[in-house]
Amino acid sequence: MAHHIEQRGFRIYPDHLDRSAQEALIERLRDCLRFAPLYQPVTPRGQKMSVRMSAAGRFGWVTDRRGYRYEPRHPEGMDWPPIPEEVLAIWRDVSGCAREPECCLINWYGEGARMGLHQDKDEADFACPVVSVSLGDDGLFRMGNTERGGKTESVWLGSGAVVVMGGEARLRHHGVDRIRFGSSTLLPQGGRINLTLRVVT
Repeated sequence: MAHHIEQRGFRIYPDHLDRSAQEALIERLRDCLRFAPLYQPVTPRGQKMSVRMSAAGRFGWVTDRRGYRYEPRHPEGMDWPPIPEEVLAIWRDVSGCAREPECCLINWYGEGARMGLHQDKDEADFACPVVSVSLGDDGLFRMGNTERGGKTESVWLGSGAVVVMGGEARLRHHGVDRIRFGSSTLLPQGGRINLTLRVVT
């Protein structure tokens, strides 16, 4: 298994994807986003999120005034595109899970975007891990506890890093405090793309 570090049960592969693999992945994601464009989600309380979001796979995770949930269609009505083969290959490499992911959430962080501490708990099967892929600018990833509050640890994730959240880390709170905008040349306009792979049903 490739070089990784473990913190609080989060398995972090800092350099899982080399530059050419990252570039190929960005091309595939451009195809997905042409089909299902990024949109700005709103929380159930009506606050606009600072990330922009889309998805690929059987389901996309959405949030609006009606709550957080998985939906088989983009808010604009189209089906989500299939998960690219290059993304599935990452899952097969690191997840240790026999099931294939049903959702690949695509989050784009522009300058100043962040993601508050949260749990991934809208899925039916917590035996399957969540796999996260970082592309573009460095993101400061915070790892917390199963309960809200308490001490946290943070680590910078660079472009090509992959994180596996399984076992004790599966329901730990986590988030992205900030990005180092312009720290990577992968995305011509700057910013960070995070892919989150999940088994939903």
